[in-house]
Amino acid sequence: MRRVVVIGGGILGLAVARELTLRGDGVTLLEKEQHWAAHQTGNNSNVVHAGLYYKPGSRKARMSVAGNRSVLAFAREHGAGAEVCGKLVVATQPAERAALHVLAERAQANGVPARLIGPAQAREYEPEVTCVEALRVETTGIIDFPAVCAALARLSADSGADLRLGTRAVAIRPRSGGGVDVATETNSASGPGSETLRADVLVNCAGLHADRVAELAGVRPRARIVPFRGEYYALRPEKSHLVRGLIYPVPDPSLPFLGVHLTRMLDGSVHAGPNAVLALRREGYRWRDVSPRDIADVARFPGSWRLTRRYAFPVGFDEVRRSLSRRRFARSLARLVPAIGPDDIARHGAGVRAQALLPDGSLADDFLIDRAPGQVHVLNAPSPAATSALEIARHIADTTET
Repeated sequence: MRRVVVIGGGILGLAVARELTLRGDGVTLLEKEQHWAAHQTGNNSNVVHAGLYYKPGSRKARMSVAGNRSVLAFAREHGAGAEVCGKLVVATQPAERAALHVLAERAQANGVPARLIGPAQAREYEPEVTCVEALRVETTGIIDFPAVCAALARLSADSGADLRLGTRAVAIRPRSGGGVDVATETNSASGPGSETLRADVLVNCAGLHADRVAELAGVRPRARIVPFRGEYYALRPEKSHLVRGLIYPVPDPSLPFLGVHLTRMLDGSVHAGPNAVLALRREGYRWRDVSPRDIADVARFPGSWRLTRRYAFPVGFDEVRRSLSRRRFARSLARLVPAIGPDDIARHGAGVRAQALLPDGSLADDFLIDRAPGQVHVLNAPSPAATSALEIARHIADTTET
């Protein structure tokens, strides 16, 4: 039996653990927090993406289309909440129609059920929406990703996986004869402890810390993780009737973010966001969360300065202003649904996206998975990674066998 250590207890690490146990491997999963899905998975919009945004043939395109089916089927089978409600991507001015048509072509190329509709048809789905044209996407859904993670953890443990919360990898040493030794430190209810695990394979699904784990294992990652905070608002309960499903703007094709959008959740509440601002800490969910080490890491990386020159003005500046102003945030939402005003929204938490930045200052636009002898490192897996988690896990499991 192969021994595999997986680092990271988000949806991807848990999906990898389950997939490997199904294939007969002995798996130990390490998660430094005291519960699963503590960061990206537990703080996202809980949307199951259809796969229309991504370059045809890319990992994101292939895995999100397949993942849309597999993660919804998994949720239904194992009692996690899920609903396929579809969504509208709306062009609010004539200048956006060309980009909307490109998006429709990409949806067709990726095999995503979608069709262009006019304003009157759009209002049949969303009576309060404003647009000159819209793209109706049928297979987008909403889901309880933390519940999916709980099911993955339960199934993995039942299949024999050793799942360790409150445990971090503090040193990783490749062995000359193959495999790795992973030194761990545990802070659990039973008290602190340490142990060195011998593994034939290491799988790094550490998300916000993936590049650092790779370096710990002696691998020079080809990208650096840059954290972007996405802040959410929620419509006040008396205004939740303004949104029936999911309403998205036409995205800027030069950016990896989809823009501020509106999402009706499984409980009937409506979330708005996220925006995208540089976080001052890798787990920086508030402006006051600051890490000198994390800031220095970003500042030392040449790609950061190239990214800044490209996007600081006006894009980055506008995102910061929207972060600090509820009125500006509401104005972005009113482009989609004019009835929404500043008094209709209240702050509702934030998430941090682990975005891989390349040395030339470009943002990695596809899932980035690197290999070394006895090691697999997932260096870029932001959205739609949660949608694609079961598919990425199968790919990683296949990779470890070749």
